[in-house]
Amino acid sequence: MSAHEPLEPSPWVLAWAPRIARGTVLDVACGAGRHARLFLARGLRVVAVDRVAQSIPGARFVQADLEAGPWPFAGERFEGIVVTHYLWRPLLPVLAAALAPGGILIYETFMVGHERYGRPSRPEFLLRPGELLDAFKALAVIAFEEGDVASPRPAKIQRLCAARPPEE
Repeated sequence: MSAHEPLEPSPWVLAWAPRIARGTVLDVACGAGRHARLFLARGLRVVAVDRVAQSIPGARFVQADLEAGPWPFAGERFEGIVVTHYLWRPLLPVLAAALAPGGILIYETFMVGHERYGRPSRPEFLLRPGELLDAFKALAVIAFEEGDVASPRPAKIQRLCAARPPEE
């Protein structure tokens, strides 16, 4: 775990976690597993993926480089997908496709303007205004925010909670 990785779940994830009430949650770029542990504690199955090996008791952990290798979950669908502090644009449509009917996506990461607060500061790691809305326009938006936050540290972020409509 890096010195900058928070130990507690994101308040955004905590606020929307109750929307994921069943099934399996995919924690993308899970780091030490703060969100994987949250969903495990809620009694859900969790699949966690990260480039660096992690030990998250109770979770199915998959070590994969999502930016260099193939999508390790081909054919799998998830009732919940959680992504925080991670952006790899080619993965956005893959995540949308991996969300099961009725599933919930919770996404929160940095956006343009964050460079004044520190890392990440490179444009390829910062969302453009409204980019999450555009990337997940096929989903039903439950909540969306973008702008400056003061806690847990000053940042410029974009965050989304959205649902894939149930199949009729």
